[in-house]
Amino acid sequence: MEISVFSTASKAIGNSILGYVSSPAWRNKMITQSINHPTSPYAHGNFEHYNTLGWLFKRCTLLLPTEDRLTLISSTFSQTMISGWGEVEWHRVFNFLCSLTNLLPKIKMAVTGTPGVSCSLELQLRLFCRQVLLDPWLGKDTLFWLTRILKPWPMVLQARLLFILYGPLMPDGTLAWQGIVEREMSHSALWQMAGVIVLLYSNLDHLTDWTTDTMQTILEELIVFPEVWHMENMARLLLCLVLCGSTVCYSFLANKLHNGQLLEVSRLIVHIILVCEKDGYSMNEVVRMVHRVCQGFNTSERFAFIQRLEDMFSEVTMELIEIVTAGNHHEDMGPFQTLRSLLQSRAHFHAKFLHMFLQNE
Repeated sequence: MEISVFSTASKAIGNSILGYVSSPAWRNKMITQSINHPTSPYAHGNFEHYNTLGWLFKRCTLLLPTEDRLTLISSTFSQTMISGWGEVEWHRVFNFLCSLTNLLPKIKMAVTGTPGVSCSLELQLRLFCRQVLLDPWLGKDTLFWLTRILKPWPMVLQARLLFILYGPLMPDGTLAWQGIVEREMSHSALWQMAGVIVLLYSNLDHLTDWTTDTMQTILEELIVFPEVWHMENMARLLLCLVLCGSTVCYSFLANKLHNGQLLEVSRLIVHIILVCEKDGYSMNEVVRMVHRVCQGFNTSERFAFIQRLEDMFSEVTMELIEIVTAGNHHEDMGPFQTLRSLLQSRAHFHAKFLHMFLQNE
């Protein structure tokens, strides 16, 4: 940091320092370091290292044109380097990084290929985009980089790209393409994906290439790839959206109801209620969301919807009873615990739902 301050003393000193730090020997020593996984105990040290280098290059190149400054950027400290630049210059940075790293062809290969086959490429994209372009920023700054990454691709590929960037990981560090289909994932594993969906959805007024319909299509594509997700994972992602305070879950379900998918919506709501109980969250937000769905119907339709929801509770309960009674579950208590949670969640949901209606009378 001291040498970066010293470089501002005069143009001659700054040029001398810049010539030194641009030499291959110095770059190999100071810049070419391994990027640790975000959970690595050494990751914080790396970020501090590159933050300091970013300030050094920012101050050394202060008087240079944007194009010349970009040629000196190491992507690992670009956040510090370009802090304070305008949006037009940010576009130049993105285009420069795409050219430097061959980013777009790599993304195309990852999102059009068979999921998991090129796992090293998927993780390379995830780490580069997250550590360089997305995670160092906050709010609308993150949104800028995210929309630049997503914009070139059709909606179905945007959904796959979001999974590569924010989807859950297996214990070995690979993306959980099959895990999301075959088994329950934890609430925390889906939280980041929910967060980025909310980020996009909550800024639709400022985006020209995304609409409510666009987001619903992306969400629809997301939960059926590479195959239809495990029902509790669908529900858990939607619950995360509800808990974020976003209306995207309501809009998603209301759109399905508008298209006549009452059966699917009822099953999703039952499982949202189930995972809310399993994960230990208050039922209040879910009850408010279901109440809002009900308000979209006239009186007769509202009773039909509630009846369908009650029937689905019974259907899912019977499905679980059949699983529990079909085999020996002394070692695997999962189905029995799920049945127990379903019965408890039904009782808690009904109590909250009735309380809301009594308060409104």
